Amino acid sequence: MWFLTLLTWLAMLIQVVLLTLAVATGLFYLAELVEEYTSMSKRVITYMIYSTIGVYIGLFLFESMSISLIFAGITQQIFHLMLMRSFPHFIFSSVSFIGTAVLIVLNHYLAFSFFSDNWHQFTEVLAFFTICLWIVPFAFFISLSADDYTLPSTMNPAESARLLGNNSKDDLLSSYFNKKNKKVGLLSALKGAQEWVGLTFKNKKSF
Repeated sequence: MWFLTLLTWLAMLIQVVLLTLAVATGLFYLAELVEEYTSMSKRVITYMIYSTIGVYIGLFLFESMSISLIFAGITQQIFHLMLMRSFPHFIFSSVSFIGTAVLIVLNHYLAFSFFSDNWHQFTEVLAFFTICLWIVPFAFFISLSADDYTLPSTMNPAESARLLGNNSKDDLLSSYFNKKNKKVGLLSALKGAQEWVGLTFKNKKSF
């Protein structure tokens, strides 16, 4: 009996490892897609935001959801649209970014409070959290790496000023390459983890 139990735990460990690798591979692929197709990614995320607003309107019309939850959710999507103005550049000190972060926390609190007082099936709760609270912030999260690979000529004035800082002796191009040496984001983190594990993949191109 103990041997079968040991096999069960071993199988669960293998499944967890495989699931983790599958998620990491999927995130790596999505981050590379956003890096390569930044303009298309911007359109897709914008459509996702408008679709989420439509979902909130549908919840208001057809479900007995809390008015405060609906209002806070739509307000968060408006702040998401404000973030899209500088996509893929995210200025963490901007009003839109700070407002988005605050509203994410507030919306999670309102959602937990609502579903704790009003019983719903687990699948319905998971659907609300996935579509209304998680999908757009997750899209922004995997888009963080796109900022590291955007050419200086495509940057807006605010981003250029942020790169240059107060040092007037540096030109924008040199500041850009100095920034490139300090890459942050999901894709850079995944590549660093790949190098740490020791996995290397060679792309085979046929000409």
